[in-house]
Amino acid sequence: MKKIFGEYRVFLSYPWDMRVLLVTNLIYAFVMPVVEMFIGAYVMRKSDDVKMVVTYQLAVYAGIPLTFFINGWLLRHFRIQKLYSIGMLLSGISMIVMMVLPELSLAGLAVAGGLMGMSFGLYWANRDFLALSSTTDSNRNYYYGLETFFATNTGILMPLIIGAFIGWYSRNDGQSASQAYQIVTAVVFVLAIVASIVCHRGHFPNPPNTPFVFFRFHRLWRWQLVMAVLTGLTTGFIVTAPAMLVMKLVGKEGALGTLLSVGGALSAVVLYIIGRVAKPKHRLHIFAVGLLLFLLGTIPNAIWFNASGVLIFMICMVLARPLKSIANFTIQMLTIDTVSHIEGRNKYAYICNQEFGFFLGRLLGLGLFLVLAYKVSDVFALRYALPIVAGLQLAAFWVARTILRGCAAEAVVKDLTLGE
Repeated sequence: MKKIFGEYRVFLSYPWDMRVLLVTNLIYAFVMPVVEMFIGAYVMRKSDDVKMVVTYQLAVYAGIPLTFFINGWLLRHFRIQKLYSIGMLLSGISMIVMMVLPELSLAGLAVAGGLMGMSFGLYWANRDFLALSSTTDSNRNYYYGLETFFATNTGILMPLIIGAFIGWYSRNDGQSASQAYQIVTAVVFVLAIVASIVCHRGHFPNPPNTPFVFFRFHRLWRWQLVMAVLTGLTTGFIVTAPAMLVMKLVGKEGALGTLLSVGGALSAVVLYIIGRVAKPKHRLHIFAVGLLLFLLGTIPNAIWFNASGVLIFMICMVLARPLKSIANFTIQMLTIDTVSHIEGRNKYAYICNQEFGFFLGRLLGLGLFLVLAYKVSDVFALRYALPIVAGLQLAAFWVARTILRGCAAEAVVKDLTLGE
């Protein structure tokens, strides 16, 4: 208990806005496993077609960069907390639209996916700027470590509860399963409302009312865009692959929830320690471990393509995802700090611009899956698309190293005080 209270006092030592943002994200972290994993499982249950799951995810990702751009204009007229709250609430509305569809069609998936993409766009565009403005490079390892600790623990608890609830409620009855998803959607909406209320307790500034659309950037930012494309390659698979593989090879939602929880339990404490202890100089090493773990997890799945391969992949993925996120987000924020200081531009301009790089990477990754699925087979795509994109993503390590060296050099030349 002394250790727990000691950690709580450490938390209280950080700025108020940073703490409000962390608590908001903790509450919404209970929503993310539902939005990310179980919506894919719902589409898989209703259609039994992995191509429909990937098509829905592409519709989601198509809506994100467009909403980032629209959000930049909206920030000139509305407080950032309001837009952040709307993004959280819109995720629940998108799920409601999905649940009321009498049958899943490409048009219905496009509408529901577009709404979810708008939700993610409003959520992540404002969340990224709030994190950037509420933290400094010296405390971002702690911020993202604690945030990832929250996300990992809710990622343990929620899949287990939701999977068990849907399995218990449905009792092998498809109609009851749909009702179970509707109940889960209602709970998600309530949690989004609570997170929105907490968010309004912060005193967050809006970005400056200056231009945020540019086409020419400093070389460091061009490297960051390459990084965004490479990291975007696997983003879509992190969300869709667990649901598709588990529903196809292992079982139903209960098995999906159990596997996600077991994998998350392995990483929760380790990740908190990394965020608490690691320094900015350790980011590249953390990133390398995350990249390699993800690649190693895809190999047994490709070779065996059975329940054991899925289990190994899931454990590696759950460990790799937060490791990559801690390193990637902190490198990204350092680059924005550096380049915005050099170019004298609104930091939101870089947040918005980078999302188009992420979208290109997601489009290439999921596009490869669809090409393999349509030209060869669903099974071939599920087995081999993952190791292909994971192998390509290894190049992100050298890009990240180039960026960090460039930021360090610019800090010396420009006399910037952006962190260690």
